[in-house]
Amino acid sequence: MHWAEVREQYPDQWLVIDALKAHTEGDRRKLDQITVVEICPDGAEAFQRYRELHRQHPLREFYFVHTTREELDIRERYWLGLRRNYAANPA
Repeated sequence: MHWAEVREQYPDQWLVIDALKAHTEGDRRKLDQITVVEICPDGAEAFQRYRELHRQHPLREFYFVHTTREELDIRERYWLGLRRNYAANPA
């Protein structure tokens, strides 16, 4: 699905989505094909489900979004240095 189709099918909803196909343009992530993973009653629940899914499947590209947004504005952030988990338990 594309974002316009998702918005049409799920009006005024909090969703957890999975990017099946995506690419980067500059510092923005463009989602070419997405699927709805879960419908949530509010933003807090959507964020909690996103975190759980991301923890279970770290290589998949999940997002939590509200369908009132006409466009998805997803900006990539680049992390420098080590994450805390690795610093505490060096290999």
